[in-house]
Amino acid sequence: MKRIALFLATNIAILAVLSIILAVTGVGSMLDESGMIDFASLLAYSAIIGFVGSLMSLAMSKWTAKHMTGAQVISEPRNQNERWLLATVRRQSERAGIGMPEVAIYNAPEPNAFATGMSRNNSLVAVSTGLMSAMSLDEVEAVLAHEVSHVANGDMVTMALIQGVVNTFVIFLSRIIGHVVDKAVFKTRDGHGPAFWITSIFAQVVLGILASMITMWFSRQREFRADAGAAGLASREKMIAALRALQRRAGENELPDQMAAFGISGHIGQGMKRLFMTHPPLEERIAALGKLQR
Repeated sequence: MKRIALFLATNIAILAVLSIILAVTGVGSMLDESGMIDFASLLAYSAIIGFVGSLMSLAMSKWTAKHMTGAQVISEPRNQNERWLLATVRRQSERAGIGMPEVAIYNAPEPNAFATGMSRNNSLVAVSTGLMSAMSLDEVEAVLAHEVSHVANGDMVTMALIQGVVNTFVIFLSRIIGHVVDKAVFKTRDGHGPAFWITSIFAQVVLGILASMITMWFSRQREFRADAGAAGLASREKMIAALRALQRRAGENELPDQMAAFGISGHIGQGMKRLFMTHPPLEERIAALGKLQR
């Protein structure tokens, strides 16, 4: 649950800052002259906050990823491994029809990798030192192909847009709930009282938790698509072998919590926790690859 708490805290912080800015500038007004909700204004207000927050996160994604993991971009390869990494990503990117991503290595014993960036032609692919030491070149090639496929599929942009829509409706509904409680229960007549803000914040947290299941569901689906893309860029056998290698070291290959959705394997969960998983279980991904036509 730590990942979910951090996700919510980050989201609430961005939304809170934007809410204050809009309130100060007067854009945040959502009551008409009679004191009733102006739904059009509220929806516009919610969309501005929801989409600006998610698009800001997307625009900062490469910078954030580099600083959170300490990833060092390979500008001039210093050894054979770095030359091989650049050549492999360049070859896969050309086949996928995207611009050459920045390629980076970050120091971590866990075998993992991630891709991020604001567009198909402005992205970052990074691998851990643990991945390079724990896997064969064929397996690393498949992992790179998986990350390049994420970029080619436009997953980062789509995730940002989905999060923007989710944020919009979370803010919209939480403000309506706050308004109803403030007026019907606490009988506030003019404007909004403290009950509106307290109820709205509480509703926003609860609705945010529920809504995150939508984004997590999409995150799991994109992993299947990226695996299928990797099977085309490398081979199905290499991708299955890479997932088997990750399976043997289950529990070790975790990125920082805020970066979990971008990694190759993600967190593991059972029961209700499964609804908040960024990645499907490795066994399910291997089974899905086994069903692909050769």
